[in-house]
Order: sequence, then C-alpha cells, then structure tokens
Amino acid sequence: MLTASAILTDGLVYAAYLFIVAVGLTLIFGVMKILNVTHGSFYAFGAYGAATAVGIYTNGDWPAALGFLFMLGFAMAIGLVMGIILERGLLRLVYGKDEVVIVLVTYATFLILEDVIGLVWGTASYAAYQPMIAAGNIEIGDLVLSNYDIVLVVLAAVVAALAYWSLKFTRYGRLLTTVIYDRETAAAFGINVTLVYTVTFLIGAALGALGGAVMAPKISVTLGIGVEVIVLAFAVVAIGGMGSIEGALVGALIVGICRAAAVHLVPQIELFVIYGVMALVLVARPYGLFVRAQPRKI
Repeated sequence: MLTASAILTDGLVYAAYLFIVAVGLTLIFGVMKILNVTHGSFYAFGAYGAATAVGIYTNGDWPAALGFLFMLGFAMAIGLVMGIILERGLLRLVYGKDEVVIVLVTYATFLILEDVIGLVWGTASYAAYQPMIAAGNIEIGDLVLSNYDIVLVVLAAVVAALAYWSLKFTRYGRLLTTVIYDRETAAAFGINVTLVYTVTFLIGAALGALGGAVMAPKISVTLGIGVEVIVLAFAVVAIGGMGSIEGALVGALIVGICRAAAVHLVPQIELFVIYGVMALVLVARPYGLFVRAQPRKI
C-alpha cells in the first residue's frame, strides 16, 4: 500500500512538471505547426532565471511566499523576452518553409542558446533548494510529502484549467481554434494570423520557462538540462497527440505514473519505460491518443 501511494504521488508530481513544459510545446505546434526544439532552451533559461531569483530574494530576506512568486515571475519574464526575440527575429523568416527546415533552424538555435547560457551563467551548477526547504513537509500516514510538490501539482492543475477555459470560452481561444483548423480561411476572414502566431509563441515560451522555474529547486541547474526535457516533452505530446491540450495532460499522466512505477519497482528500466510506452501508443494510434488523422490538402 505504501509503495502504491508513493508511485501515485511521485507520478503525479513528475506528470505535473512534464505537463507544464509540454503544454507550451503542443500549443505552439497546434497553432504554428512548428516542432520547436528551442522549447528546451526556454526551460533551461527559466531554471537559470529561477536560480538567480532565488539568490536575490534569499539575500534580501524576503517572505517565502513573495520570493516564490518573484522566482516564477522572473523566469517567465525571461521566457517572454526570449520568445519575442526568437519569433520576430528568426521564426517569422521561415514561416511556410518545409517542416524539416524549421526543425533544423530551431535545433541550431537551441545549440547556440546552450552556449549563451554558458556565457551568461558559466559552467558551474546552481542549487536553488531554498523554496523546498521553506515549504516544509507534510505527513500522511507513513508517507512524507513535500508541500512544494503539492503546490507544483496544484499549479499544473490551474494551468490545465486555464488553458481549457481560454480555448473554449474566450474570444482569443475561438480565434486560436479557427487558426488551428484552417489558417488560410482564418486569414481570408480577416483574422490577424501573424499576431496569433506571435501571441501563441510567447505563451508557449512563458510556459516552458515556468516549467524550468518550478523544477529549479528540485534539481541541479546545470548545462544540458534542456536536452533531456525537450526529449521528454516530445514523448509526452507524441503520446497525447501533437497540438492537443487534453493530450498533453493525459500523456504527462501516463509518462509520470509509468516512470514512477519503474523507479519504485524495476529501476533498471526507468529510461526505457517512457519510450516503450510511447512506442506502444504510436503503434495503435500513430497520431497520438487525442488527434485524428487529417487529410492532406493538395
């Protein structure tokens, strides 16, 4: 019973972090049809920004709650700045190009940004554990849970609810749905598709940085952290379906629970299980769980 509870809680925490990162990636693909490899850079910059913010508010002796909000805001601001620079300065130049070309462009940019991180923050690792210590723990029977992890799960649920509400019940959400369905028709009806692209990319960039910020207190912030997370995020959105918010949520839950089960029961297959699950899903549903095959336009 204790092992099952640990698997469930660890899986939910891991799924929450994956969802926050993957929802930005799947949103960008759903609207812009771009496999954005630089999303890993948004995560890495968010983590480094959060570590910097933790150092600032720790030295300033701020209240823990205010410091936590400052950490998230600082990281998301970095994501927004990076998003506007990359979208307006680079990606708009390759809109309409072959998807392989766009992937290569974003991959090359990702490699460049890895060097930028080294130039700005150096090669040393950063520890930003203070928010986790300040949050404390809670005991539920024999299970000890971190309050920070509980906040992370709640934050992911809030992001999921806001994403669903925004897409279904707001004017921008309806415009976004129209552009996703048929961008040419949307442009013909007067929708500013370029503006929709820019806003969507900024939201995705901010969410990627948010994912890095919330994970910074739980990991060692070091060079290369963006590489692992972009692979995991692609696995999540491939399972759920590229461009599907619901798919990102379900995909994150599947990956999170399966990984937690592997860690507790068969740790030797921890790395394999994520990609094994992805392969099994794609064999049965090549477009993911929540996306139907679309006819090609000729």
